[in-house]
Amino acid sequence: MVKEVHAYVEVPILEGVDLTIERKRIKVKGPLGELEKDFSYAKTIDIRKEGNKVIIEAFFLRKRERALINMIASKIKNMMIGVSKGFRYKMYIVYAHFPMNIKIEGSTIIIENFLGSKDKRCAKIVGKDTKVKVSKDEVIIEGIDIEAVGQTAANIYLATRLRGKRKLCPHGRAGGPGVLDGIYFYAKEHIRE
Repeated sequence: MVKEVHAYVEVPILEGVDLTIERKRIKVKGPLGELEKDFSYAKTIDIRKEGNKVIIEAFFLRKRERALINMIASKIKNMMIGVSKGFRYKMYIVYAHFPMNIKIEGSTIIIENFLGSKDKRCAKIVGKDTKVKVSKDEVIIEGIDIEAVGQTAANIYLATRLRGKRKLCPHGRAGGPGVLDGIYFYAKEHIRE
């Protein structure tokens, strides 16, 4: 395996964002809130702040460390965008016959009457700053942490995903479209522009 001698990535700090680094623990403050992530698992990678930039670098690295540098840079960018603009995911509720009832109880989304069944399906809301709003045919997920917002959207989608015999075509054909009821992601945007 050939090692790369030196890798260096600069991430510019956005205006209105305050970023501090303490022993690979990065805190980002902005108008919408505060995020903190710990990158102490990246032992061979150096993360420091110089002026209005974050420098991420490593020496004598392999493919895994190179990927780790790019991942850390991407996470820092998403943290800064999150505290300055925020993230909003929109999901559409699709049903053919039985309308779904969706309620929010604490940090859980409860989906009732899915395909007319009496059992409840639950999806966890991830993150303390993640907010979920439900209207008639739409679920809107907002927050400053893109990982928490995205995981909440994935949890909602997976709660209504059909597997196995339930996915068969309702018309008796072998190669039909199957049951399409569920909650599907359709848009990603920022809370503030």
